[in-house]
Amino acid sequence: MRVLVVEDDEEMARAVATGLRRARMAVDVALDGTSGLERALSTDYDVVVLDRDLPGTHGDDVCAELIAAGCRGRVLMLTAAATTEDLVDGLGLGADDYLAKPFDFRALVARVGALARRAHPAAPPVLRRGDLVVDTARRRATRGDRPLELSPKEFGVLELLLAAEGRVVSAEELLERVWDEAADPFTNAVKVTVSRLRAKLGDPPVVETVARSGYRV
Repeated sequence: MRVLVVEDDEEMARAVATGLRRARMAVDVALDGTSGLERALSTDYDVVVLDRDLPGTHGDDVCAELIAAGCRGRVLMLTAAATTEDLVDGLGLGADDYLAKPFDFRALVARVGALARRAHPAAPPVLRRGDLVVDTARRRATRGDRPLELSPKEFGVLELLLAAEGRVVSAEELLERVWDEAADPFTNAVKVTVSRLRAKLGDPPVVETVARSGYRV
């Protein structure tokens, strides 16, 4: 899944991004509301973690603009305020969830994961294909009785392919949804990651290459 963190406190933004990446998510960061809005409107994010009190464009206005534009990504609003009135205001703007600072980081990861699952057509939190099981909530994968030690990118590719339910997923879509903004669009990272994923999944093969189209499970 791909997440945008919009937070003007650079130290906080980097900490949140690092933690989400450790939870196997691709993360981009914006340090003000204006650049955050531009990125959210131009990239298909699953979740936007949005600070409310932002320079440039206020977080309330960013949220309202995203809703008006029909963005698919879900919005988790962060704020230093924790009153009921603030909660009502934030949700009234169209935010999908609301979390007051300081927060338990495990709660943030869990909420981002839950929102990401709602950003797509309804999909179960546990994806299965034969003896292959991917628990998207706990970010774990197993095949048979064997836990799979997957890198964040390998996990993201497998999750997206399983969620596609047999649909062919292009390399471009995988790059857009699993990698972050630092990814080179001309890289062979997708091909290499799929190759490593296949090796870890073992036999019988699970991931099929569809010539000139992409990959599918």
